[in-house]
Amino acid sequence: MKIYCLILLFAFTSKLFSQKQADTSYTVYATYKKEIKHFPNIKIAEKKFPTSITAAYNVLYSSVGHRPLAMDVFSKKSDGKLPGVLLIHGGGWKSGNKSQMHLMAQQIAAAGYNCFCIEYRLSPEAQYPAGINDVKEAIAHIKANAVKYNTDINKLAVAGYSSGGQMAALIGTTCTNDIQAIIDMDGILAFHHPESAEGKVAAEWLGGTYSEKPEVWDEASALSHTGKNTPPILFINSSKPRFHAGRDDMTAILDKYNIYHETHTFENSPHSFWFFDPWFDDMVNYSITFLDTVFKKQ
Repeated sequence: MKIYCLILLFAFTSKLFSQKQADTSYTVYATYKKEIKHFPNIKIAEKKFPTSITAAYNVLYSSVGHRPLAMDVFSKKSDGKLPGVLLIHGGGWKSGNKSQMHLMAQQIAAAGYNCFCIEYRLSPEAQYPAGINDVKEAIAHIKANAVKYNTDINKLAVAGYSSGGQMAALIGTTCTNDIQAIIDMDGILAFHHPESAEGKVAAEWLGGTYSEKPEVWDEASALSHTGKNTPPILFINSSKPRFHAGRDDMTAILDKYNIYHETHTFENSPHSFWFFDPWFDDMVNYSITFLDTVFKKQ
C-alpha cells in the first residue's frame, strides 16, 4: 500500500511538473487578439474537413524515457504511394502545438500528400537539439513504416512556420539523404545575422546567448549548412525582414548550384499570417504548387 501511494504521488507530481513546464502562450486566438488591432480585416481561417482524406491522431512515433512523442496523420487514399510532408509548428521554440498545423495539413493532404503534424519537445522541457532530434526520429519512423503510411520515402518534404520554419530549414539542409523539399514560412535562416533580431527566446532554446554559445547559434542556422546537396526550398514570408534573416544569402548559394527555389512575400501582413484570411489560401496554394513542381512533375 505504501509503495502504491508513492507511485501515485510520483505520477501526480510528474504531471504537475509537466504542466508547470508547458508554455501555452502561443495560440491562434491570442495571436488574433494581438493582430486584429493592427489588421482589422483579418479573420481566423476556417475550412471544412476534406471528405477525401482520413485522420489519425496522437500516433506514437517515438519516446524519450517515459515521455511519448506523437504525431497527427492526414492521408488520402491512393493505389500508389504518395509523397509525404512533415509539418512543424511554431511558437518561439517554447510554445505552440501540433494541432496548429492541422488546417494546412488537411488542405495539402487533399491535394494528394500524406501529412504528418509533429509533436516535439519545446525549450521549457528540453533545449536544442532535442526538438530537432525528435523530428528526425519522426522521419525515421515514417521511413521505417512507409508501407503502413503508403508514403514514398524518396519524396519527403519538411515544412514549418516561424520557429518551425527555422527547424524545417535546418533539418532539410542537414538531412539531405532523407528530405527532398523544404517549405519555410517566416523562419529565420541565420540566428546571428544583420537582419536577425533573435535574443532571449532563441537563447532559451539554444542554451545561451550568442556571446556564450556562438558555435551553437551557427550550428543551428540552416545557412551554415546550405550547399550543393540542399533540396529545393520554398520561402513564404511576411514583409518583416527579421523573420527571413539569411534568406538572401541562402538563395545566392542555391543559385550558385542551380537548386530550385521560390520566394513569395505577403506585403503588409502579420508574422503569423498562416492563421488568418486573407493569406491562408494563397499560402496553401503556393505550398501545393511547389510540392507538385518538385514531386509530381519530375
